Amino acid sequence: MATLKVGLVSPEREMWSGDAKMVVAQTIEGSLGILPGHAPVLGVLLDGSVVKIEPADGGEPITAMVGSGFFSVAGNEVSVLAEQAELSHEVDVAAAKRALEAAQASGDEDGTAERRALARLRAAGVEA
Repeated sequence: MATLKVGLVSPEREMWSGDAKMVVAQTIEGSLGILPGHAPVLGVLLDGSVVKIEPADGGEPITAMVGSGFFSVAGNEVSVLAEQAELSHEVDVAAAKRALEAAQASGDEDGTAERRALARLRAAGVEA
């Protein structure tokens, strides 16, 4: 069975790497589902979105909130290079809810803070 070699990294650290069956990411041009054998792609990640990785070993799916960054696919290798990233199990749900309330109260002009707070909650599997 063909797999993808996947790396999810932020400036602070490598968040996850390994073999995967599938990766789903949101770019500024739309949502992409990547399977082995996918054509080469280079995209800009949608700031405040969620990336999902289905590990090849059948383990729990990896879900992460990502800030802006890049997504590339070449030769069954997928790189997710995020300016900011947080894995689902690392999300402090109470802090994310407070950040969402603060962003909504402040009238966050470009919506970045609100999108990122919502993405953190989605990654953690929590409804806003």
